Amino acid sequence: MIDKILSAIFLPALMMIFFVRITYSRLVSFLLVVALIIVSAYNGYLHKWWLIIIEAASLTLGLFIVNQMKEKRRKKDTS
Repeated sequence: MIDKILSAIFLPALMMIFFVRITYSRLVSFLLVVALIIVSAYNGYLHKWWLIIIEAASLTLGLFIVNQMKEKRRKKDTS
Protein backbone atom coordinates (compact mmCIF):
# COMPACT_ATOMS: atom_id res chain seq x y z
CA MET A 1 0.00 0.00 0.00
CA ILE A 2 2.91 2.34 0.67
CA ASP A 3 3.99 2.02 -2.96
CA LYS A 4 0.58 3.21 -4.14
CA ILE A 5 0.73 6.18 -1.80
CA LEU A 6 4.22 7.16 -2.95
CA SER A 7 3.31 6.79 -6.60
CA ALA A 8 0.11 8.82 -6.04
CA ILE A 9 2.19 11.59 -4.48
CA PHE A 10 4.93 11.83 -7.10
CA LEU A 11 3.88 10.32 -10.43
CA PRO A 12 1.09 12.69 -11.56
CA ALA A 13 3.27 15.76 -10.97
CA LEU A 14 6.22 14.16 -12.75
CA MET A 15 4.04 13.02 -15.65
CA MET A 16 2.60 16.53 -15.97
CA ILE A 17 6.09 18.05 -16.19
CA PHE A 18 7.25 15.34 -18.61
CA PHE A 19 4.24 15.67 -20.93
CA VAL A 20 4.55 19.45 -21.01
CA ARG A 21 8.17 19.13 -22.06
CA ILE A 22 7.14 16.68 -24.80
CA THR A 23 3.92 18.29 -26.12
CA TYR A 24 4.62 21.99 -25.31
CA SER A 25 1.00 22.29 -24.23
CA ARG A 26 -0.32 22.44 -20.69
CA LEU A 27 -3.85 21.55 -21.75
CA VAL A 28 -2.83 18.43 -23.68
CA SER A 29 -0.57 17.35 -20.82
CA PHE A 30 -3.32 17.92 -18.27
CA LEU A 31 -5.81 15.89 -20.33
CA LEU A 32 -3.31 13.05 -20.78
CA VAL A 33 -2.59 12.80 -17.06
CA VAL A 34 -6.29 13.02 -16.16
CA ALA A 35 -7.03 10.28 -18.69
CA LEU A 36 -4.33 8.08 -17.15
CA ILE A 37 -5.77 8.64 -13.67
CA ILE A 38 -9.27 7.81 -14.89
CA VAL A 39 -8.09 4.63 -16.61
CA SER A 40 -6.16 3.48 -13.55
CA ALA A 41 -9.19 4.14 -11.32
CA TYR A 42 -11.48 2.31 -13.75
CA ASN A 43 -9.17 -0.71 -13.92
CA GLY A 44 -9.12 -0.97 -10.15
CA TYR A 45 -5.61 0.18 -9.34
CA LEU A 46 -6.98 2.90 -7.09
CA HIS A 47 -9.05 1.22 -4.40
CA LYS A 48 -9.66 4.17 -2.13
CA TRP A 49 -11.07 7.63 -2.78
CA TRP A 50 -8.30 9.26 -0.81
CA LEU A 51 -5.74 7.88 -3.28
CA ILE A 52 -7.59 9.66 -6.08
CA ILE A 53 -7.59 12.84 -4.01
CA ILE A 54 -3.83 12.53 -3.44
CA GLU A 55 -3.31 12.06 -7.17
CA ALA A 56 -5.46 15.10 -7.92
CA ALA A 57 -3.44 17.16 -5.46
CA SER A 58 -0.21 15.95 -7.07
CA LEU A 59 -1.57 16.84 -10.49
CA THR A 60 -2.41 20.31 -9.20
CA LEU A 61 1.11 20.65 -7.84
CA GLY A 62 2.53 19.56 -11.19
CA LEU A 63 0.41 22.16 -12.97
CA PHE A 64 1.66 24.80 -10.52
CA ILE A 65 5.28 23.80 -11.19
CA VAL A 66 4.71 23.95 -14.95
CA ASN A 67 3.17 27.41 -14.64
CA GLN A 68 6.16 28.57 -12.59
CA MET A 69 8.55 27.17 -15.20
CA LYS A 70 6.64 29.00 -17.94
CA GLU A 71 6.66 32.27 -16.00
CA LYS A 72 10.40 31.98 -15.34
CA ARG A 73 11.05 31.31 -19.01
CA ARG A 74 8.89 34.27 -20.05
CA LYS A 75 10.84 36.59 -17.71
CA LYS A 76 14.12 35.23 -19.06
CA ASP A 77 13.06 35.79 -22.67
CA THR A 78 11.94 39.39 -22.08
CA SER A 79 15.12 40.47 -20.30
